[in-house]
Amino acid sequence: MHKASYWESEGAALRCTLCPHYCLIQPGRTGRCRVRLNEDGELYTQNYAEVTAIALDPIEKKPLYHFFPGQMILSVGTWGCNLQCRFCQNWEIAHGDPAFVATSAEKLAELAEQQGPLNLGVAYTYSEPIVWFEYVCDAATAVKRRGLKNVLVTNGFINPEPLAELLPLMDAMNIDLKAFSQGFYQDICGGGLEAVKKTIATAAGSCHVEVTTLIVPGLNDGDEEIAQLASWLAGVDPAIPLHLSRYFPRYRMELPATPTESLFHARSVAQRYLHNVYVGNVG
Repeated sequence: MHKASYWESEGAALRCTLCPHYCLIQPGRTGRCRVRLNEDGELYTQNYAEVTAIALDPIEKKPLYHFFPGQMILSVGTWGCNLQCRFCQNWEIAHGDPAFVATSAEKLAELAEQQGPLNLGVAYTYSEPIVWFEYVCDAATAVKRRGLKNVLVTNGFINPEPLAELLPLMDAMNIDLKAFSQGFYQDICGGGLEAVKKTIATAAGSCHVEVTTLIVPGLNDGDEEIAQLASWLAGVDPAIPLHLSRYFPRYRMELPATPTESLFHARSVAQRYLHNVYVGNVG
């Protein structure tokens, strides 16, 4: 275990301030993410340096289409997540108990450097890197020292202070904007829309940002909602690329897969406001 950042004592309990859940964690218990543990009056992170997935991926797979296209990036993930999306596409590592390989921050940076000149650096992805915060900061610092890039693929559900610590280390981010309604975030994901909007707006002023929305039929694919989402994003910057990704039934959601025609229709709505709208996960 590794001592965690961003928490306060409230008697025997500890208040985690990393994300907007503000979990009050009793002794011997963890927060919603399953990662941050109250042990003997200190908050610890249990997944520090625990790598559950690693691969050399095309940068477009993150997806990032406007950030060094055609190059590769060493992609790593851990376990744990601070949301509970019913359609989670990587639930086996986000919400399961996967095997891991202990990999120090320096070792990860060395591995990235060893991939050669076509490798941009490291992408923190697959599960939610926000709940890997301490390791991501350490690894990203080591990666930057080697002149390589750092990419964060995230749900964006983080508080402003830790985000401000993280952003100077990041060269690009892909941020999930799950929907454009608080009801969807609350009922389907166990989170909140406004915090994610703040993350997108803040990050767009600091590094390259692209946004992904998984289109779930009947839940977040209405014309009005797509228009509101795209219009708001255009207010941040109309050049931000938006990726509309196809949903497939996974984890705790059994709705049929999104029809491809729905994706292309949603794209036509979003293109009224944004310069760069892409359809993804369609084979």
